[in-house]
Amino acid sequence: MTELSRRSLIKGLTALPAAGMVSGFPLIARAAEFSLKYGNNLPLSHPLNIRAQEAADRIRKESNGRVELAIYPNNQLGGDTDMLAQVRSGGIDFFTPSALVIATLVPAAAINAVGFAFTNYDQVWKAMDGQLGAMVRAEIAKRKLYAFEKMWDNGFRQTTSSKGAVQSAKDMDGLKIRVPVSPMPIAMFKGLGAAPASLQFSEVYSSLQTRIVDAQENPLPIIQVAKLYEVQKFCSLTNHIWDGYWFIANGRMWESLPADLKKIVATAINDAGMAQRADISQLNASVQADLASKGLQFNQPDAESFRAALRSSGFYKDWQGRFGKDVWSLLEGAVGKLA
Repeated sequence: MTELSRRSLIKGLTALPAAGMVSGFPLIARAAEFSLKYGNNLPLSHPLNIRAQEAADRIRKESNGRVELAIYPNNQLGGDTDMLAQVRSGGIDFFTPSALVIATLVPAAAINAVGFAFTNYDQVWKAMDGQLGAMVRAEIAKRKLYAFEKMWDNGFRQTTSSKGAVQSAKDMDGLKIRVPVSPMPIAMFKGLGAAPASLQFSEVYSSLQTRIVDAQENPLPIIQVAKLYEVQKFCSLTNHIWDGYWFIANGRMWESLPADLKKIVATAINDAGMAQRADISQLNASVQADLASKGLQFNQPDAESFRAALRSSGFYKDWQGRFGKDVWSLLEGAVGKLA
């Protein structure tokens, strides 16, 4: 470099604004040390993705750009089964499966979906933030996955019908009800004397409309989005199953993060999960009001008659045997005697 060109370079550098200088040189955009991918099955407008984006922004800021979290919503990376396989292989770094989805890999994870186990959110969070949740996280870890401490909320499932309100277990007798293709809800509704039919969700509206089935069960936001109020008249707040999302990470990736970054990521994700829980609570209240304005009639049955029917049918004893006494005792420690 000639003396003239050197002088020109120095002159140009010293003319740059001070904000763009670090030790006499311009700022250079650097790629993140850790670029992480998170997939889920919900639209961007769902509270889960809104809060996840807040967590991503916080992680980027608090890590000084060392960690970037890219969100792929709405099944962009495949269905639940695909994403579960990807997070295990390292194809993606984070995934939020519902408990029933991850239960295909970790059977103990289905424990929170036992029928009529939880009567309210106080019981849910006592269990899932306590010993029961810790046990499930330990089982998930055996599969080389890391589960964050705080579960995210998917809500209680409710029962709708065109025949009449479900006031007690007796009203389930012979009720033709659509249920997911999953062993536990099928067994539960059979134990209540209903006639469950496993149908894909895409078939629910037409099946209700043509009376192939008379009833179905889903969280309130799903009932709203799918416009099931057009083909159902009654909604009984049975709260028969609570389900949530485990925020899980690929184990190898998680172990590769330095301790300071693990703390930043875990704190941001757990805090976001707590905020999402509050969002779902508020959403359910507004959704119920909207559905009522559309003509859906609500009632609040007492859970005890359903529990009694499931006890007498042997449902609880059967699933106690499947889960094992240790797991079952942790559930009953939070909700009271079931079997």
